[in-house]
Amino acid sequence: MPNFWTLGCIYGVLAVAFGAFGAHGLKSRQIDPTRIKNWETAAHYQLIHSVALLVASHNPLAAGLFTAGMTMFSGSIYAMTLAGPEKMADGWGKLLGPVTPLGGACLIAGWVVLARRGRVTL
Repeated sequence: MPNFWTLGCIYGVLAVAFGAFGAHGLKSRQIDPTRIKNWETAAHYQLIHSVALLVASHNPLAAGLFTAGMTMFSGSIYAMTLAGPEKMADGWGKLLGPVTPLGGACLIAGWVVLARRGRVTL
């Protein structure tokens, strides 16, 4: 079984790093503000769910859903932001577009499982 506590810490570190990159690296490249906002949303959700993963580390099902959800939801938004509108029009959108809501559904399911089965012990 994966060590979800460590994984939550890693995802948290990456969320902060990706957020900083969005605030400084993307803005310095004069990328469209909408794409920067999408990046910020991905980093925000990743950071929140990193903490949720820490809380759910004792619950393998909820932790697995949070991990999958962060990877798919935030990861697909990061990829679409970096790909840009040109590549999204060339077919990347068909590949990455459906991944985002699937990741969101995993995040929601993680919260539901945590609510139904979770007894938080820190």
